[in-house]
Amino acid sequence: MRLSELARIEQVKPPTMTKLVAALEADGLVRRRADGTDARAFRVQATRRGTTLLHEGRRRRVAKLAAALRRVHQDELTVLVRAAEIIERVVPTI
Repeated sequence: MRLSELARIEQVKPPTMTKLVAALEADGLVRRRADGTDARAFRVQATRRGTTLLHEGRRRRVAKLAAALRRVHQDELTVLVRAAEIIERVVPTI
């Protein structure tokens, strides 16, 4: 995606996103690609290493959440399920 779009999604100003992307690029986690429709712009794409790191982090977070939810009483789980349904209805494109 374009840097400006990424900044909008992450709710930061473009200069902040530029610095973040530069750091990610220096670490080999993303690469910049020329935008085929706008010579002034570029797109940011995760590298294989960046994608792997993203998936590993997500897996760890999901595992921690699942472990925590196993300790929650059934009545509380019912409330959480209902709350999740409401969130999905109110904010359909998270």
